[in-house]
Amino acid sequence: MGVVNVTPDSFYDGGAFRDAGAARARIDRVVEEGAAIVDIGGESTRPGASPVSPAEELDRVMPAIEHAVTLPVVVSVDTSRPQVMRAAIAAGAHMVNDVRALRLAGALEAVAGSKVATCLMHMQGEPGEMQDDPRYEDVVNEVADFLAARVQACTQAGIGRERIAIDPGFGFGKTLEHNLELLRRLGQLASPGLPLLAGLSRKRMIGSLTGRPVGARLAGSIALATIAALRGACIVRAHDVAETVDALRMVAAAREGGAG
Repeated sequence: MGVVNVTPDSFYDGGAFRDAGAARARIDRVVEEGAAIVDIGGESTRPGASPVSPAEELDRVMPAIEHAVTLPVVVSVDTSRPQVMRAAIAAGAHMVNDVRALRLAGALEAVAGSKVATCLMHMQGEPGEMQDDPRYEDVVNEVADFLAARVQACTQAGIGRERIAIDPGFGFGKTLEHNLELLRRLGQLASPGLPLLAGLSRKRMIGSLTGRPVGARLAGSIALATIAALRGACIVRAHDVAETVDALRMVAAAREGGAG
């Protein structure tokens, strides 16, 4: 899953692709580099991020989505707002990737009334304060319980399990130790049989362990993507698509005895 942030304030590439032409070029590049999914987001959910209006989010994402759907790639919209979901789906998007796991009023209905897939992510708190003091008794079990409850809510609303992926939400209301524990026990989260997405690219945990700034975290990102894939992740969300695709091909060859 290649990341396309059409925002001014995302933690890694904020502002780089906000212009419509730059966003189209970014989409073309991640497709050429081998992304199977393009994930387009118009509101930053980095720690401390401020919300934007639905109208602003729509203005940011729709030109990018309208371009992406003309290409041979799965198009995902990274949003929590049902208004944005409905507009993206109407434009041809194939997937809704929601950090709030379809908990906002109307979000379940927006996806249930369509044929698109969805990814449900765990987040403790909200982006503005989620990293202030996150606490868990057992982070893996609590994340698993939350995701199971959201999957049940989806199926009860008419969204079939074949349309659902899950994401533990690395860095979303978690300390470094919480993130490492999730990574160590990632197989437990993959055990229900739903596709598991791992988003670890360029994140703060890499900086905490290596001392590297965001722009120098490629090696750490590739290492974490490889570990996640070996521990059950089916989808890896990445800013550095070509390098991550190469790493995952090596994982596939080693694990399956094939070319990947």
